[in-house]
Amino acid sequence: MFFGSPKPVIGKASGLVRLPLEDVYQFVAEDFFENYPRWSSEVIDLKKLSDGPLKVGSLMRQIRVDHGRKSDSTFRITDLLPDSRIAFEGVSNKYRCIYDFEEPNGSSALTRVTFTFEFPELEPILRPFEKLVRVAVQDGADRTVKNLKGLIEREAPSA
Repeated sequence: MFFGSPKPVIGKASGLVRLPLEDVYQFVAEDFFENYPRWSSEVIDLKKLSDGPLKVGSLMRQIRVDHGRKSDSTFRITDLLPDSRIAFEGVSNKYRCIYDFEEPNGSSALTRVTFTFEFPELEPILRPFEKLVRVAVQDGADRTVKNLKGLIEREAPSA
């Protein structure tokens, strides 16, 4: 019996951060390695696998505990566009994470952060639980933006 279809599972959330775009981008993208475990508390270990500054192609490994389940994954930076986007793709597990940044209506004091998480295709064993997976992915996206906004507004130098 076939359950569900091999379509992507996507969670997407946006929030306004009361800081200039350059500050938000630096906190998320340029200082990703230092700050990511702070806004994503599920990350219990993060290691850089590539030398030098973060750039397209840089590899990292994370160990996470999500809903009591421990996972280990390697991921790489696929996009790093100044003041615009940082994106990652799973190497050991298939997923994508994208952080987009923009100034809403030309406001230099606000930044819209949009976070997108995607499983390009659910594993066959998870297809019977597709609705639950979709809810969990959306909840995770919402929580990521909420945590990121709170952390950066509390700690950014220009806040």
